[in-house]
Amino acid sequence: MRKEFRLAGAGGQGLISASIILAEAIASRTDLHVAQTQSYGPESRGGSSRGDVIISDSQVDYPEVTKPQYLLVMTQEACSTYAKGLAPGGVLIADSTYVKEIPPVDGTVKSYPISERAREMGREIVANMIGLGILAGFTGVVSPEVLEEAVMERLPKSTWDLNRKALRHGFEVGMQMAGRGEVVTERARAQRPGLGELEK
Repeated sequence: MRKEFRLAGAGGQGLISASIILAEAIASRTDLHVAQTQSYGPESRGGSSRGDVIISDSQVDYPEVTKPQYLLVMTQEACSTYAKGLAPGGVLIADSTYVKEIPPVDGTVKSYPISERAREMGREIVANMIGLGILAGFTGVVSPEVLEEAVMERLPKSTWDLNRKALRHGFEVGMQMAGRGEVVTERARAQRPGLGELEK
């Protein structure tokens, strides 16, 4: 099993941080192998930003994402650039706040006003946590509790409450997108890796 995730948008949206948190959460609490890479343009000019994560049940020999099964795009430019690279049967999740046109893809397309919802929570900067939560909730690869632990290890304490709120909201949205019921807690998962949509 090898699954590839790509989180793409603009510099300053925190997508590289989100991809690192996802990788650290999975690496620390499952027996899966993880690789994380990143690419970004000048943040001050709103350049492109991309964080990639590979999850595998064996050693990751080639750590570059080639055809992501799960693609989160948070700008129109990111969508236009990366949608065509979605793996057949993959899932594209778009931030409908900024993504208005989605090219045809051989897969499933889901949209949600991620950045707009983050603004309603108080700060658009937590849109990355909503997006991360959606990915985790949709795939079931890791629980919200584990993600929250990774957030608290990496982000300033003053931001914990809002980031956790955003993460939880995104997780619930992702669960709904995947057609699953209530949030699965870490205890209910019994720390078994690879549950949910990711196994399919």
